[in-house]
Amino acid sequence: MARLLVVKATAGADAPERCSQAFTVASTAAASGVDVSFWLTGESTWFALPDRAAQFELPHAAPLPDLLELLLTSGRVTACTQCAARRNIGPDDVLPGIRIAGAAVFVEEIMSDGAQAVVY
Repeated sequence: MARLLVVKATAGADAPERCSQAFTVASTAAASGVDVSFWLTGESTWFALPDRAAQFELPHAAPLPDLLELLLTSGRVTACTQCAARRNIGPDDVLPGIRIAGAAVFVEEIMSDGAQAVVY
């Protein structure tokens, strides 16, 4: 049975190291062939918007747009429903390939057989 890695990013530019760690772990796993579901929540929800990842800077860290592109290509990316709504972000605003979903979908993923959840 294939294992699922669910990574929830709760930080954005407000906590750049924690944000970068979430993106780095998720994209490394996806590049290694792991089934990855990456969740943008809290301040990281802004990265669901076009060009927002390009504004993120952290010395000695991989560029966020590259990591996000890898996740969109090799995994699944979800923006939290409530987090998006609080920021007036709707389905038509997000990058192609990013879905907006809520807690029920998150719980379903983390409770699936063989799933591993990590929250940053």
